[in-house]
Amino acid sequence: MRVPGLLTPLTTHALTDRPLSRHGGCSVHRSDSGRARGGAHHGRRSQRDLCTDRDGRGAGHGHYPKFPAAQHLLLLLVLLLQLFMVRHTCLTWNEEERQRWRRRKKIPDTKMETIPNCEACTKPSLEEIRLWSQSFDKLMRNPAGRNVFREFLRTEYSEENMLFWLACEDLKQEMNKSAIEEKARSIYEDYISILSPKEVSLDARVREVINRKMQDPTPHTFEDAQLQIYTLMHRDSYPRFLASNIYKALVHGGSRTPSESYS
Repeated sequence: MRVPGLLTPLTTHALTDRPLSRHGGCSVHRSDSGRARGGAHHGRRSQRDLCTDRDGRGAGHGHYPKFPAAQHLLLLLVLLLQLFMVRHTCLTWNEEERQRWRRRKKIPDTKMETIPNCEACTKPSLEEIRLWSQSFDKLMRNPAGRNVFREFLRTEYSEENMLFWLACEDLKQEMNKSAIEEKARSIYEDYISILSPKEVSLDARVREVINRKMQDPTPHTFEDAQLQIYTLMHRDSYPRFLASNIYKALVHGGSRTPSESYS
């Protein structure tokens, strides 16, 4: 018994498990004798040539099936993800190349007085030098301590961290609007731009904040970035500084007892 309107070409195909014909997409049930007569002919044709779309175009005639909108969207997302991964790989490679280039440079051992643009300060006492080991804040609040720490950072090819921090401190003291804009632009080009050889390491969130604030620079435009670099120096460079020969030489060289003299 056939119920009109309930069976469609697709449901007919699902019930019979036979290929759709080229005539309107409907399934054609062939007798055993008909299959025997056409068996040789169909044996030479691929399955996809026996079944076409309703408009007469099939995969066997050089046409590709149409993708639904969801598949187009998925394909677009995959392409965007691949572009992001390629960009991330390029940035990582550039950073590694820049680090290797810095390590290939032969920078001679320098004394504190020979560092360019060294902060003016008096010679620290032994007591001051020993205070630097108590906390990173005490080291960074002391001009002589900053100079010594900067000398150490040069040996690790990360002096730009201190230079960036000092530039931010200088910007905070500026009151003139035009001078603020000029200094902010200079800081961005020297330490934030990925094209700069002195680029500091910042995460994507902080970079996004800086890009927004650069539309109208203020003395606190780089505040988040300065804090991140300060934390990086504290956690990463400061412990190695205390164990370095540079700091030990200052502690031992300023000692008044023979047992603490530097050898």
